[in-house]
Amino acid sequence: MFFITLKFSDGKAKAPVLMEAHNAWLKRGFDDGIFLLAGGLQPSAGGAVVAHNTSRSELETRIQQDPFVAEGVVSADILEIAPARVDERLAFLKA
Repeated sequence: MFFITLKFSDGKAKAPVLMEAHNAWLKRGFDDGIFLLAGGLQPSAGGAVVAHNTSRSELETRIQQDPFVAEGVVSADILEIAPARVDERLAFLKA
């Protein structure tokens, strides 16, 4: 499982122009069964994504395809988590 932060950089002003393409990138991640959650870092610091069902190298490639990353709107940081304890509702994450 992975936790990805997408923190705004100096290119933040380009975000509105790229928002539609960024949202399409997020939709592909959900449609492909990779993304579990996406949302904003508060207050207005960028975004975060929880991903699973992929390898780190595949995820790195996917993240580079995010228009926000490609155009320098955000910088991405990937944290890999090996779940040891989970609520039963999230047991699938241990697989």
